[in-house]
Amino acid sequence: MRNAMIIDSKDNVAVAIEPIRAGDTVTYPCGGKEVQLAARQDITIYHKLAVRDIAAGEPVVKYGEHIGVAVCDIKAGEHVHVHNVEGRRENPEEKE
Repeated sequence: MRNAMIIDSKDNVAVAIEPIRAGDTVTYPCGGKEVQLAARQDITIYHKLAVRDIAAGEPVVKYGEHIGVAVCDIKAGEHVHVHNVEGRRENPEEKE
């Protein structure tokens, strides 16, 4: 049963569509097939989890868009949120 979604094949995070407990099997569609991995941590519904290892400094990609940068190494199956991602603008020279 699917309990997460990924929208774009470039994504390195999936979104939980129901609460996921550490140790649960996460199942999501990608590229026409069902992909599975083990959750390393509890994931709150609508929060993100890494679908592959993400190195510190690497962009976090959701819905095909960069949403931030990993501030530490994130293992596949770990919760991805404000504790391990820093928001960054695409053009840091831009003023508010």
